[in-house]
Amino acid sequence: MKEAAAGLGHLLVFAFLFCVGAFMVAPVIVDVTMAALCPGQDQCSLVIYLTGLQQAITGLGALVVTPVLGNLSDRYGRKALLALPATLSIVPLAILAFNQTRPYFYAYYVAKTLTAMASEGAMMCLSLAYVADKVPEEQRAAAFGVFSGVCTAGFVVGTIATHFLSVSSTFQVATLSAVAAVVYMRAFVQETDRGASLMRDEDASLLLFAPSSSAEELSPRLPPLRKAPSLSEMVALLTSSSTFTRAAVITFFHSLGETGLQTALLYFLKAQFHYTKNQYANLLLIFSIMGSFSQLTMMPLLAPKLGEQKLLVVALLGSCVHGFLYSIAWSFWVPYLAASCVILSILVGPCIRSIVSKKVGPSEQGMVQGCITGISSTASVISPLVFTPLTAWFLSETAPFNFKGFSLACAGFATLVALIMSINMRPAEVQPDNK
Repeated sequence: MKEAAAGLGHLLVFAFLFCVGAFMVAPVIVDVTMAALCPGQDQCSLVIYLTGLQQAITGLGALVVTPVLGNLSDRYGRKALLALPATLSIVPLAILAFNQTRPYFYAYYVAKTLTAMASEGAMMCLSLAYVADKVPEEQRAAAFGVFSGVCTAGFVVGTIATHFLSVSSTFQVATLSAVAAVVYMRAFVQETDRGASLMRDEDASLLLFAPSSSAEELSPRLPPLRKAPSLSEMVALLTSSSTFTRAAVITFFHSLGETGLQTALLYFLKAQFHYTKNQYANLLLIFSIMGSFSQLTMMPLLAPKLGEQKLLVVALLGSCVHGFLYSIAWSFWVPYLAASCVILSILVGPCIRSIVSKKVGPSEQGMVQGCITGISSTASVISPLVFTPLTAWFLSETAPFNFKGFSLACAGFATLVALIMSINMRPAEVQPDNK
């Protein structure tokens, strides 16, 4: 594992800088949005609907873009494709770094909606494919956990920094961090061999030393759109085994619940307990510290002993408790207790990614990671359409009954479906590259 971590060092630094910039603005974006659109109010249906619309559009775009980028990275390299999401993420941060008034907020809203289609899901997809190229199958679950833990550590640093920065300074520092991530990636992250070093010697020779038939192959260009994976190809991949099918269903329902939780939680806390920027930051700090500790220590220790399938069940159980406890919060400190459940729920993603990664060969890692991200994006499209009006309804005075956390409870039930599906899932088995 130490050798694998050494080979991923520069990628981990890039991911850390990227996540610091991306997550630093999370505690302040609710206050910025409310101040721009509904000044002086603690509850605003317009803000909730705009947030839900943005998540739906972003998820729909990521559903199309992420599998394509994953497939292209299998052919043209992870680093080359990573530059796109890393660069696009700078644009919306720079807008609010300049000004946070209503016109600039709308400019940020449009830019964020468009750039997030290619930046949010693709960065994780391509990075995990990079990890799969560098790490042998038996160490891959732990490596995925370490990578996710470093991303969460970026969340920790960004959240702590928010306590000491003004709103405008927060966006300025986030922009600088995003720029630093791009520069570092371009300068230090090395391209992978698409898993050739992990293959058998004869297979690696075929991949690395295949003769070139033309000069164009020595400097490949992006293929036409027809070369991108079609919907039927992705469906065929995900239905090729029961493991893939269950992983797809689990990913969908877990993402449905998690996105619903993210859609409703901050506005629920604002309406129910009048949370401020610092209280949001404290909650996110607990979330990120527990998540980072879990992925950096528990995942490498438990995955080899329990296996990804059993650890997935435990993680989904924690995710269910996480959602239900938020929904019944009766005091301002209960959300802090619920946030501690992330020590288990944060392991769902690395477990799923490791299970599907072991079912394909090195030449298909980008494709399969892109498909899983695409399924998650599909849930991100559907979830806001369901949970946004539900949240606005139960936070308003016209709610049919007094249960402001009803939408959070519904998100918990979606995660419960994923838990039920995971119970009989087969353990991950390492598969040869049959492509």
